[in-house]
Amino acid sequence: MTPKASWFRRIRQPSVRYPAAILFLAGGIVALGAWLGFERIMDRTSTMEFCISCHEMETTVYREYQDSAHAHNPSGVRATCPDCHVPREFGPKVLRKVLAVADLYHTAIGTVDTREKFEAKREELAERVWAYMRSNDSRECRTCHAFATMKVADQRPRAQEEHAEGVRSGKTCIDCHRGVTHRLPPRDD
Repeated sequence: MTPKASWFRRIRQPSVRYPAAILFLAGGIVALGAWLGFERIMDRTSTMEFCISCHEMETTVYREYQDSAHAHNPSGVRATCPDCHVPREFGPKVLRKVLAVADLYHTAIGTVDTREKFEAKREELAERVWAYMRSNDSRECRTCHAFATMKVADQRPRAQEEHAEGVRSGKTCIDCHRGVTHRLPPRDD
């Protein structure tokens, strides 16, 4: 009997010696497939196209983004929705995706499916995002902008002063830079 035929017979015939190894191998293959599927879903849901696939986003905040320095600027560097709203580290990314399930629910029930509904909730939505950014020291901003790499001497005098004061007082990016990409909610002050 050839070694190949012997190998095929061993695989096809039940064996008392190998069931654990076969189950372990099969489990590993299933786990790997599930992990790769999970990674693919994480990647696909972290794209600009996915973010604006809801007409609520396309007709509101995406239009604001298109007129912002994050979309068009002299350097040609572009930040997209996920760059600002989805962490890059695995753990925080998974947590953010879990929290985003609420967004899917609200899309399904039409919470902000018109401009009027969106504008009525703009302040609440903005405050939630700002609180999230404050809680993580504007982590997503810092993937592109970091005090350590800023050329402070090349900044305008007011920016130099404000950045120095922000560092001294423990402020985070969002404390001063709200409205950079999206319109601020109207204030009732």
